[in-house]
Amino acid sequence: MTDMIRSAAIGMVFAMLVGVAQPASAQFYLEHYDHAAVLSPDKLPEAVEPLPGATDGENDAALIWTMRAALNVAALQCQFEPTLLTDTNYNAMLTDHVEELAAAWTLLGMYFARVSPTPREGEAALDRYGTRLYSRFSTVRAQYEFCRVAGSIGQEILFSPRAQLAVVAGARMNELRSSLIYRGEQRFDMRQKRETVTLPRLDAACWDRRARWRDRVCGPDPWAVPGTAGDDKAATSAS
Repeated sequence: MTDMIRSAAIGMVFAMLVGVAQPASAQFYLEHYDHAAVLSPDKLPEAVEPLPGATDGENDAALIWTMRAALNVAALQCQFEPTLLTDTNYNAMLTDHVEELAAAWTLLGMYFARVSPTPREGEAALDRYGTRLYSRFSTVRAQYEFCRVAGSIGQEILFSPRAQLAVVAGARMNELRSSLIYRGEQRFDMRQKRETVTLPRLDAACWDRRARWRDRVCGPDPWAVPGTAGDDKAATSAS
């Protein structure tokens, strides 16, 4: 009996530890927009800086470095919501995938050295390239959505095998681009609507001495209660 109680207690403690180890998912809206379901890239912000004449390996390197830049921006901008673990997952990616990231940066350096007139100009072009990537993920209005998606991608990269950064980036880059556009609450329509009110004519010709509308002079009363139109005709004619 004692062994059974001890086993049950150990099981409960283990279950609690497992529950604590799993990060909570930030819930900014009752229902989030499904950015993963976006299939068409039309009207989405460009994320990957184009590299004319690049090889397949260099394009993969650009994809990896673009994702790194996006998660770096998220690590800095999304700390207002600690449950997303954007800074923790970003630092873990730098440690776990250091070889793949270094190889990607080397390939990018080789590309700019190849397409630039001089080595110095190639280094300058590489620096400008890295700077431009960060500006592509700057968002204010869609910050909640970008942070949530970036947190999810960082979590996936954390548990992905090494040498798989390009695979994850390729699979989720379109989702990340979509998150840069503000979508907001999907369960309810929270948009502010413009209400229009039609005012009746206020000139004296439209009203009799008892402040009753003269529909024979100015047409149907725009504020008349349905079913009462024409009730004032007799009063109007009598007056």
